Amino acid sequence: MTEIVGIQFKNAGRVYYFSPGSLVFKLGEYAIVETVRGIELGKVIIENRYVDDDEISYELKPVIRKATDYDLKLDKKHEELAIESFEIFKNCVSKLNLPMKPLYAEYTIDGSKIIFYYSADDRVDFRELLKILTPNFKLRVELRQIGPREAARIVGGIGSCGRVICCKSTLNNFDFVTIKMAKEQNMSLNISKISGLCGKLMCCIGYEHELYKALREEIPNPGELVKTPNCPCCKVVDTDYIKQIVSCQEKDDTLPVKYPAKDVERIVKKDPNIDERVEQITEETAIEEKIENNEKHKKIYKPFNKDKKKGNKKK
Repeated sequence: MTEIVGIQFKNAGRVYYFSPGSLVFKLGEYAIVETVRGIELGKVIIENRYVDDDEISYELKPVIRKATDYDLKLDKKHEELAIESFEIFKNCVSKLNLPMKPLYAEYTIDGSKIIFYYSADDRVDFRELLKILTPNFKLRVELRQIGPREAARIVGGIGSCGRVICCKSTLNNFDFVTIKMAKEQNMSLNISKISGLCGKLMCCIGYEHELYKALREEIPNPGELVKTPNCPCCKVVDTDYIKQIVSCQEKDDTLPVKYPAKDVERIVKKDPNIDERVEQITEETAIEEKIENNEKHKKIYKPFNKDKKKGNKKK
C-alpha cells in the first residue's frame, strides 16, 4: 500500500497521483508540484489515502509544498498575461502561415517558462516561430502539440445530444472507443453521425459500453432463438436495450412481434446439435397443431355422424 494524493491541473481532466510525504491535504486545497512541464499549481481532487501498488503505473513524485495565498494571486496574474501572450502567438502563426491551430497558453507558477499549445494534422516545423517568440517574452518558450480530443476538451462545445461535451464536463480520462462498441449499441455506423466535435468516435460510446454489455447478457440479442408466449421457438430480429423490448419473427410470412424482455425466454443449448433441436421443436409443434385441429374437427362433425348412423339403423 502507498499513500497518495490526487491532483488535477488546469485544462486537464486527468487526476495525477503524487506522494504527499508528511503533508495532509483536504479536498479543494492547492499544492505546488513538479511535472514534466515544470513547477505547477494543482488542485487536490483526492485527499490523502492509501492505494494498492498495482494502481500506480508510474513513479510518484513528491508534493513540494502547499500553495499559499501569494501563489494563488500569482496564478491569476499569469492567467491574464497568458491571454495577451496567446494573441501574440496567434499573430505570429498567421504571419508565418503555419499549418497549425493555436489553442491556448499558460505560464508555470514560477514564471520561468511559457507553454503554447496547438493542434495540427502533421508535424510542424516551428523553428522560425521560436526565433520570433523567444525575444518577445525573454524567457523559455515551449510549444506542445496535442491531439484532437485534448483540443476539444480545451475549446469545449455542445454535442449532438444538446449538452456540453463529455470530455469537458464529466470525463477525466479518454476511454478507448471502437466501431464495434457502436455496433453493439445498435447505433448507425455512419461515421459522421457517431463522431464528436473532435472528429473521433464519441466518448459517450465508450462511457456507456459497460451498461450495454450488461444488458446484452440479460436480454436476448438479434439472431438468438427464444421462446415467447405465442411461439415455442422463434428468432430474435431486433432488440431495444434501453426500453428492454425484443422483436421476434414467429412466422416467415408475418411481421415481427414485440415482447417485453421479461416475457421472452432464451433457448440455451451448448451442444452443436442446436439446429436438430430446433427442427424437432418445429416438428413437435406442427404435430400438436395437427392433433388440435383434428380434435376440433371431431367435435364439430362427430355428433352429426352418430345421429346419421342411428337414423339409418332405425330405417
